[in-house]
Amino acid sequence: MNTEESAAARPLVYAHRGASGAFAEHTRAAYLQAIADGADGVECDIHLTRDQHAVLLHDANLDRTSDGTGPVADHTLAELRLLDFCSWKGARIPEEYGARSEQFLTLPELLDILRLAGREIGLAIELKHPSPYQLKLEDRVLAVLESEGWDRATSMLDNIRVSFMSFSPDSVKHLLQSVPAAAICQLVDDVNVEEIREELGLGAITGGALANVMKAAQTEGERILDDCEVGLAGPGIGYVRGHSRTVRRWLESGRRFRVWTVDSADDVDLCRELGIHEITTNRPAEVRAQLLAPL
Repeated sequence: MNTEESAAARPLVYAHRGASGAFAEHTRAAYLQAIADGADGVECDIHLTRDQHAVLLHDANLDRTSDGTGPVADHTLAELRLLDFCSWKGARIPEEYGARSEQFLTLPELLDILRLAGREIGLAIELKHPSPYQLKLEDRVLAVLESEGWDRATSMLDNIRVSFMSFSPDSVKHLLQSVPAAAICQLVDDVNVEEIREELGLGAITGGALANVMKAAQTEGERILDDCEVGLAGPGIGYVRGHSRTVRRWLESGRRFRVWTVDSADDVDLCRELGIHEITTNRPAEVRAQLLAPL
């Protein structure tokens, strides 16, 4: 089998928040590196600013990935432009990947980067919930995409194949009203109460209450996939390992699988053995090289 045939048969590689193993997540450098690494697609997380701009950030708060603090939704785009979103990673940014002040991205700016990829490329957009703007987040993102030339029927925008993801069943159901099911991914993962409490700094009662809400969302997300309401299943790699029967049932039902976050060689092999269609990874160059290597 030659390299082109092998590439056609292998899982597609999506760069998780860009090539975030190399550069700070969601930055211009991370996405440019992902394209240079040959990633088939890239993934991003979206929040809305106070003035309703769709910006690329995973966390609802600024503290972890910038020198700012507080909720993203409390800041305007202009205020976010003044923050440093890359120094925390400690990676030197090559001059051709832009200055430090150019690393923070809006959704339209990411689209401009992907338009210049010189090939067709996927864009997996995760809508982050809970959001203070609730389902206005989805409406705003769709409006931004349409203003950029996105076609709802095909979910194509120039050379970019756009798909949408969320852990929130309400988000998924809202998207299904106007987006083809084949372009929507229901994300699922097991809920760990202790991890939630630690990550968010919550007490036992508040953390437990939030965990119950998340468990209910997981159950409904699993039902959506059981009933084949969307075309894409998005389990975490830990869920894939722990729920083999469910995963095989969804695969047999025709769900297309996008598994995250797959960084180890063993997990890449597991995905390939199961027939997973898309692998989301922080290390697109290494994972792609492993998938292209002879078996």
